[in-house]
Amino acid sequence: MRSKTAKGPRVRDMSFRKVVRQSKFRHVFGQPVKNDQCYEDIRVSRVTWDSTFCAVNPKFLAVIVEASGGGAFLVLPLSKTGRIDKAYPMVCGHTGPVLDIDWCPHNDEVIASGSEDCTVMVWQIPENGLTSPLTEPVVVLEGHTKRVGIIAWHPTARNVLLSAGCDNVVLIWNVGTAEELYRLDSLHPDLIYNVSWNRNGSLFCSACKDKSVRIIDPRRGTLVAEREKAHEGARPMRAIFLADGKVFTTGFSRMSERQLALWDPENLEEPMALQELDSSNGALLPFYDPDTSVVYVCGKGDSSIRYFEITEEPPYIHFLNTFTSKEPQRGMGSMPKRGLEVSKCEIARFYKLHERKCEPIVMTVPRKSDLFQDDLYPDTAGPEAALEAEEWVSGRDADPILISLREAYVPSKQRDLKISRRNVLSDSRPAMAPGSSRLGAPASTTTAADATPSGSLARAGEAGKLEEVMQELRALRALVKEQGERICRLEEQLGRMENGDA
Repeated sequence: MRSKTAKGPRVRDMSFRKVVRQSKFRHVFGQPVKNDQCYEDIRVSRVTWDSTFCAVNPKFLAVIVEASGGGAFLVLPLSKTGRIDKAYPMVCGHTGPVLDIDWCPHNDEVIASGSEDCTVMVWQIPENGLTSPLTEPVVVLEGHTKRVGIIAWHPTARNVLLSAGCDNVVLIWNVGTAEELYRLDSLHPDLIYNVSWNRNGSLFCSACKDKSVRIIDPRRGTLVAEREKAHEGARPMRAIFLADGKVFTTGFSRMSERQLALWDPENLEEPMALQELDSSNGALLPFYDPDTSVVYVCGKGDSSIRYFEITEEPPYIHFLNTFTSKEPQRGMGSMPKRGLEVSKCEIARFYKLHERKCEPIVMTVPRKSDLFQDDLYPDTAGPEAALEAEEWVSGRDADPILISLREAYVPSKQRDLKISRRNVLSDSRPAMAPGSSRLGAPASTTTAADATPSGSLARAGEAGKLEEVMQELRALRALVKEQGERICRLEEQLGRMENGDA
């Protein structure tokens, strides 16, 4: 399906003071952490490339940095805050500047990097972080003839990695065997700006310098859909898949105004929604949370993060709020959901790169109750792969394996990756953030006191107290539910009053 340029509905000069909608995310607010919780004295890369320059998971923060004589990036344990010594060991195996990095979603100690030296490298980070420079990757993937600027792991299949280079070629790799699975070298006539997998990894979408957004089936090597001139401006644009299969894009108008658009892949003739933001120059980097349907938009060189809720009803893209700080951002990383502190109602955490430091920014939904907030934390994608690489190649698809953030989660032991030279995926367990609702029950032990009659009486007393606490907890939950319903009714009434309906 190919469609030429068509003028879609344009919502000009989007009003940020519009009608009050009933949404649990209306009051989301951003808060930078204190200075002692930042990562100071980091020489962030100055390479000219519209990458995020940052990747984060529940264990480590990785930042592409300036390096003499090649390319390098820092990998820091999340707890390693404060000033970072200039002699701190780095990952430094590339012979040219590193352009993009991405943590493996199925192992928190494996990271891939793409570089100007035309190679993709996969690295195994020690469980407790680096104690000496890491110069030997576990896998080197060579297939591009020009610099590699895009790296993206498959969301559900183990060891499947996508890379895209300035040779306009997309390669799909089996990291376990260092084998090139698919080469897509005829679908992009110009520089590829970004690539995004869909929810189950059956398709990916791409944004290209020729102003087209493409939806591609990598296993068939075919173009599923294409929209020419999705954004008419000449500056870089981005395209990402949403959980329901729609495509969200950012780009520029012919008059260099920054735009957001939402597309239905079944009909790319016109956007479902098109909104203009401002006239700044920086490329807009979208970060999407499939659990809440919130898109966070960060402009390179901006000092703000705008966030929008995507819904099924018009106008589809709803502005929520803007987080603003003083310093412009050089790059940005986003923490996966399982790394957030759910006890603090944290729904997103960004890692903002300044010129010489990395500053975490916490997005929170204020709630009075200390109980687990079911509506904020539906089951989310966990670290277990749903498929093996061979299954995906054979044509199978599977959605991510979901985990609950309410209950304890102990993943099964990660299987070793079979590789002819050495193992890439170790047996490390993916991490959960401290305080992020890990409620694992301690192993029961029997003591001598428990075997005595007095021990039995003590246990009976404890059982009575436990039942009393449980009754109180049930009463509190009922009260919280009742108050929550009352708040919803009042918010609805307030919305009608502000709309002039009442």
